[in-house]
Amino acid sequence: MSMTRTIKEKALAVVKDGEAPVRSSKLPPFVRFPLVLLLSLTLSSLLHSLSAPYTGLELAAVSRKLVRWEEVVGLVGWRGIELALGWWGGYDGYDLAALSLLSHGPPMYLLSTFYSIRTTTVLNSLLIDVLTTYIPFRLLRSLSPAHTASSYSNSSVPNRELLTDTTVQAVTTLLAASIYSVTLYSAYVTFLPRYLATYFEGIPTIEKAYTATPFTLLPLSLVFGLAAKSFIFTPAAVIVDKRPKEFEPSKASLGETLRWNVWGYGDKTKVVIERTAALVLVSGVNTFVQSWVTIEGVEALGAAAYAGIWVVAPAISGVALGIVGAV
Repeated sequence: MSMTRTIKEKALAVVKDGEAPVRSSKLPPFVRFPLVLLLSLTLSSLLHSLSAPYTGLELAAVSRKLVRWEEVVGLVGWRGIELALGWWGGYDGYDLAALSLLSHGPPMYLLSTFYSIRTTTVLNSLLIDVLTTYIPFRLLRSLSPAHTASSYSNSSVPNRELLTDTTVQAVTTLLAASIYSVTLYSAYVTFLPRYLATYFEGIPTIEKAYTATPFTLLPLSLVFGLAAKSFIFTPAAVIVDKRPKEFEPSKASLGETLRWNVWGYGDKTKVVIERTAALVLVSGVNTFVQSWVTIEGVEALGAAAYAGIWVVAPAISGVALGIVGAV
């Protein structure tokens, strides 16, 4: 009877508080990240091996042969850096899923659009990349308050109404999606076709670079917009700025003055800046590395030009979402 009563009390507490309890890992802190890294690499290897009979030959046809151990170590090392950035940055499983989609999506889009790789093959590879970052983090780190907010009126998450308001979520997603769409379209009508033809040796076609419009790109951009909103806007929305300390230049040292001028923002703005910078870094570097190292015939300058699109889009999106969040 006592056990039944305890279970009922916990259930009532969940309904009352409006949030399910989130369990954190009981493993020692020093083993969690190595375990995250091991789980991610193992899952990735396993899932790619299982899907190889169905998609491997298609991807192998356009993949560069990695004959030097430095190339393999570099790819694995970069994967480790991605995971380390997420772990030490305090990100949860949803954050890593969004970050993976935004950073691994551009190379997959390149293969689908210009290398005639089937959509199912591209989605399979992208899904593996997302799952192999989400699952280890979901197992070993609890979700952040921003991702556990519910629609119950008694939820204690700050600014919960922003996270549960359909209009706010739709507008911020459309805002980021529009920025991604216009940025990619602008690249198509300016420099990208020339770079594709010059620095992507053996590329089958660049026809879609001339036929794309912001509207035809919008369905794809909606996915990126939703992920960008989830990664940048959602975590910042639950931050409540503390009352800033009064800064007295006459009493401050040179270091304190510089720190105030460079980083004297509110907590919400700092979160937006930090996450935008992380997204720009991971999206840009991963797009460059995956394009140059893994796709046959791609030169470094071409990979850098293509990666630049996926640096500018998240940077502008971060600024726009930060402005919306500050209103």
